[in-house]
Amino acid sequence: MKNLGIAFPEKTEAEKKVIIKKFYRNFTDNFLEAIKLLSMSEKSLRKRVSFDPAIFRELYATGKSCQVMLGHNFNWEWANVRVTKELPYTFLVVYMPIGSKLVDRVFMHFRERMGSKLLPATSMKEAMMPYRNTQYLLALVADQNPGRPEKAHWINFFGRRTPFVIGPDKNARFNNIPVVFARFYKQKRGYYVIETKLATLNPRDMRDGELTLQYVRYLEEVIRRQPEVYLWSHNRWKFEYKDEYSKLKVEDAGENKISV
Repeated sequence: MKNLGIAFPEKTEAEKKVIIKKFYRNFTDNFLEAIKLLSMSEKSLRKRVSFDPAIFRELYATGKSCQVMLGHNFNWEWANVRVTKELPYTFLVVYMPIGSKLVDRVFMHFRERMGSKLLPATSMKEAMMPYRNTQYLLALVADQNPGRPEKAHWINFFGRRTPFVIGPDKNARFNNIPVVFARFYKQKRGYYVIETKLATLNPRDMRDGELTLQYVRYLEEVIRRQPEVYLWSHNRWKFEYKDEYSKLKVEDAGENKISV
């Protein structure tokens, strides 16, 4: 309710409660659908998750690797398994290891069953080494809370200064690889559509933080279109903005003239 109050101050208490009720149903479905991956056939998954890989085939033909940035929208577990075999790239997915080793092994099993390669966020630099000279597609859930807010891009997210990790922006510009934004749209229970949007072909031409800013504006649009499939149960506004972060702000054109 706190998160929704920040994101949708214009909504009534009743409207926010409707979103919450739908969210918890989707949250439960996400977990049950993840378990279903242990037995679901590839044919059934293709029927339930629509995906057009055309943009990735075009980018692969350029000889470059690619980076995909997405948010915590349901159902990322199905999307990961669904797309792998249709991608021309080696599919690398950054993930946060689960505390329980048993549960972590189970999730690793079905996440990698179609051929994707999981890179732990806790040791991503080392995990990337075997792929650095190959053509890869790197998927990043870029709305994670940064471990160190003093090393983040601070951007107005739903009207509140919010820290975002700098890694996706930094990696894309350093390697100058095309960036694609992605979202998952829930058509009805058990059926999803994966949508993609080309963000940039040459991120090296962008200023520091500009890509992150574009991603945040995209994420806001995604959430507004279907708020009940976003992961509201994590504390998105965990960190408070401080004056000492002023040099870390990334702003829309003209924003510094009106922001307070």
